[in-house]
Amino acid sequence: MTEKTALTPSTHSAPPARFSHGVRKGSILQVAGQVGFLPAVAGRAPTPAGPTLREQTLQTFANVQAILEEGGASWDDVVMIRVYLTDTDHFAEMNEIYDEYFAGLTVEPAARTTVYVGLPAGLLIEIDALAVLD
Repeated sequence: MTEKTALTPSTHSAPPARFSHGVRKGSILQVAGQVGFLPAVAGRAPTPAGPTLREQTLQTFANVQAILEEGGASWDDVVMIRVYLTDTDHFAEMNEIYDEYFAGLTVEPAARTTVYVGLPAGLLIEIDALAVLD
């Protein structure tokens, strides 16, 4: 049986409850929902990257990528991305940012975007990802 490993990159603070930022078991790596917090600073509360969707989306991608890398994966290994927005008006802008960010991938992952209103105040986007490694 393959061991399950919790993933917490140095850029991330410890989760506030009993969950992991990411988990790898064998060739499967699941990244938990990430938001646009700047890299963790000891003794300071998590801080959003900025007030705009672009700033938060790019930071969220960086946070997801840090977990992928911690588990030995890259965006090329991602088979599914789920995006949660807090405002339906952000769909077009998020799609534009997404297309720019992933322009270099040879095969795009499956993706789903939905509107979700349960994020803490000031946060506009959350993203999770599922990767399968060879």
